[in-house]
Amino acid sequence: MLHFLYHTIIGRMILKILCKPCISETAGRFLDMRASRVLINPFIRKNHIDLSQYETGFSCFNDCFCRKIKPGLREFPQDAFAFASPCDGLLSVYRINDRTVLPVKQSRYSIDDLLEDVKLADAFTDGFCLVFRLCVEHYHRYSYFDSGVKGGNIHIPGVLHTVRPVALSQVPVFVRNSREYTILQTDHFGTVVQMEVGALLVGRICNHHGAYRFRRGEEKGCFQYGGSTIIVLLQKDALQLSSPVSEIVGTGNELPVQMGDVLGFAETHSRNGSH
Repeated sequence: MLHFLYHTIIGRMILKILCKPCISETAGRFLDMRASRVLINPFIRKNHIDLSQYETGFSCFNDCFCRKIKPGLREFPQDAFAFASPCDGLLSVYRINDRTVLPVKQSRYSIDDLLEDVKLADAFTDGFCLVFRLCVEHYHRYSYFDSGVKGGNIHIPGVLHTVRPVALSQVPVFVRNSREYTILQTDHFGTVVQMEVGALLVGRICNHHGAYRFRRGEEKGCFQYGGSTIIVLLQKDALQLSSPVSEIVGTGNELPVQMGDVLGFAETHSRNGSH
């Protein structure tokens, strides 16, 4: 179906309608209704989701989709200098050169365009861009990877393409899709931007806080139905990546990760010889 939508003339005509936020909002309203529970069992079977890991008792489909994992199954590391994955997903990593990253072959993404703020984008030159792509079967809640203080949420309206590779190779998805970001002043990694990007039939990006003092491992928010993406921008010399994460930098390869997995350490801590 996705190949038809993105690679045929008729499909692209249909896609223009499906990508409109009003379509996703309408779908989201239905998925909040009790009647949507009929979709839960087929969804669980198709995506091989092990419900024994999650809190259950779903009143609608969206309750199932953004289900909470049981305590103790996504623990953050004890080392405060460890950079832990903020979510489950497929991770790709890029060095930010001239404010541009290359998420997939034949697609160029300007950090200027992503943030719509040239001055802010300049602050991340030579840093890292971490892209976490969430598929429908992934855990769709995300957390703060460090403690610190966040500013308000900045919403950039747009359309809602799928974030699967079939779309990434055809459309500059990350700079067209609806997205929301905030600037985090973290205790161990300096100034960081974390962005949540909506996708096809994602009704809502649900961030829990505005300006806020957050703690490491605290839940930041969740996505409702659909695949989606979290992008984290780190400044130069903020993070020393661990292996095998360092081996995928700039390759376009994706590494499966879970929330709480250690992806590296604060650069200053690494220079002191602790890791």
